[in-house]
Amino acid sequence: MSKQAEFAVILKMNPMFADLGADELQRLSHLCHTQHLANGEVLFQKGDAGDALFGVRRGQVRIETGASDGSRLTLNFMGPGDLFGEVAVLDGQNRTADATAGEASELFVLRREDFLGFLEREPKVAIKIIALLCQRIRWQSERMEESMLQPLPVRLARRLCALAADFGSEVHISQEQLGVFVGAARESVNRQLQAWRKEAILDLQRGRILLRNMTKLTAIARNE
Repeated sequence: MSKQAEFAVILKMNPMFADLGADELQRLSHLCHTQHLANGEVLFQKGDAGDALFGVRRGQVRIETGASDGSRLTLNFMGPGDLFGEVAVLDGQNRTADATAGEASELFVLRREDFLGFLEREPKVAIKIIALLCQRIRWQSERMEESMLQPLPVRLARRLCALAADFGSEVHISQEQLGVFVGAARESVNRQLQAWRKEAILDLQRGRILLRNMTKLTAIARNE
């Protein structure tokens, strides 16, 4: 399968492009090129020009922002098949967060000028983009609700389930990163993970978490 065909598959999996026909996806995918990132390499920083849409072919990209106290807040993890950069590539404004490779990665890149030219020719894609942006707003609202109302075990279980959906049962993330992700201190996260380890829900290794019992973890995430 060619790289363009792989990108077409990724586009088809995304709600923004799901209703496009094979010919439309092929035309759009042929506008892309690929870019390689080393582990820890910065793709873009907050304030950079929003000049491209990205799709992860392989690897992992962290979407982060900095707090006033110098700490880092991880907003999302992007793995194979994920698209990101939709907001900046649409409005042409500066990036609102940083993107850093969590491991050696290869990305599909679709430049803004090429994408906007496609949208002018395919207006129904613009409608799908509106729906996607509304979905992102809902997601952000849910994360805010979690941080304010849900107890740590529920928040933690939900994040692990979401990461497992993207990366499988072996999640490469430190406890410190996970704590930032759920809005809790590393010590609190460690206590909860150790409790789940004793219950055989998961296992802990350096820099990664092995999820052993997704049924129990999903039940906790649902607050059952």
